[in-house]
Amino acid sequence: RSAVMPALHLAQERHGWLPPEALREVADALDLTPAYVQSVASFYDMYHLEPVGRHEIAVCTNVSCALVGAQRVVEAFEEELGIAAGETSEDGEFSLSTFECLGGCGWGTVVAVNWRYRERVSAADVPGIVGELRAEGVDGA
Repeated sequence: RSAVMPALHLAQERHGWLPPEALREVADALDLTPAYVQSVASFYDMYHLEPVGRHEIAVCTNVSCALVGAQRVVEAFEEELGIAAGETSEDGEFSLSTFECLGGCGWGTVVAVNWRYRERVSAADVPGIVGELRAEGVDGA
């Protein structure tokens, strides 16, 4: 059981998300029930049971980040990307989510972009962040 989370991370890295067949593979490899593996995957925010965009953006909304404007940051991303938190853009480039805690409570608002953390993000920073990510798609970087 102690290997289930690392195995889920590896499966998600390979598939980009955790389709049902990946959950079955993890269950079989670790001699666990599919229901147990599904329960772990559905409990944690870092596992995706639906396809996600090429760029995953997660905004911390825990109290420390909320006090310094996390909701304004979420709204700025929603406006800039044209999607709501919890959605993926039609072109498959961006997924936006809120996250209960990203562990950077002294540096809020924390935003994880493809799981690389950016600290002290304000709503004014959002157009630049999205612009950088869009440029990566154009440049192939």
